[in-house]
Amino acid sequence: MVITGDLVDRGEIGEYERLRELLAPLQMPVFLLPGNHDDRANLRRVFADHAYLPRDGFLQYTVDDWPVRLVVLDTHIPGAPGGRLCAERLAWLEARLAEEPQRPTVVAMHHPPFSSGLPLMDALGLEGGDELAAVLRRHSQVERVVCGHLHRPIVRRFAGTVACTCPSTTHQLALDLPPANRLAIVMEPPACMLHLWLGSAGGLVTHVSLIADEYPALVVHDGQGWVRDPQPPPGFHPS
Repeated sequence: MVITGDLVDRGEIGEYERLRELLAPLQMPVFLLPGNHDDRANLRRVFADHAYLPRDGFLQYTVDDWPVRLVVLDTHIPGAPGGRLCAERLAWLEARLAEEPQRPTVVAMHHPPFSSGLPLMDALGLEGGDELAAVLRRHSQVERVVCGHLHRPIVRRFAGTVACTCPSTTHQLALDLPPANRLAIVMEPPACMLHLWLGSAGGLVTHVSLIADEYPALVVHDGQGWVRDPQPPPGFHPS
């Protein structure tokens, strides 16, 4: 599981300690990266046992344990809501991508490198998006650029690959497009994205998955055949 930033709200030690408690039951490996609400020093302190996190500098790293390589970028600017990819961070990305030119790769970062059509959020966007695009165009192995920040599932073609933002595990941003000019939140169900690697032929397929127990499934095919007259489970129909 990759958490694409805004791990906590104020970047305080107690918040990161609470995050550790929330993540503890998970059985899968967890990889963290900072968003604009985070604090690098406090994140490092509480998650000192996460060996993939660099001990100083930007929180950038690679994960090479599975068929799809993960390259994590740090877009954090202390004290600012927007993000930045400076020359140092972009040079690091260029070098990492050059190491494995044939390996399918996902680049993860907090701030998306594209405009979303949500004007107030786009004003809090990423500096260095054009420079990032130039790097990615030189490395065709990048299957996806995955981001957070916008609290909505948004997809765009970008620099020869596909870039997307993940919905939030808390509130979502209301979908207020121009001429509306406000920023509002809505308690739509929490959600995540599931990126499924189907091999070189099938590629990387991305699903949006709701995190909610109140949506039970009605089985219409049991793996052997179609179920005749399937009976909805309790709670299947909204009240």
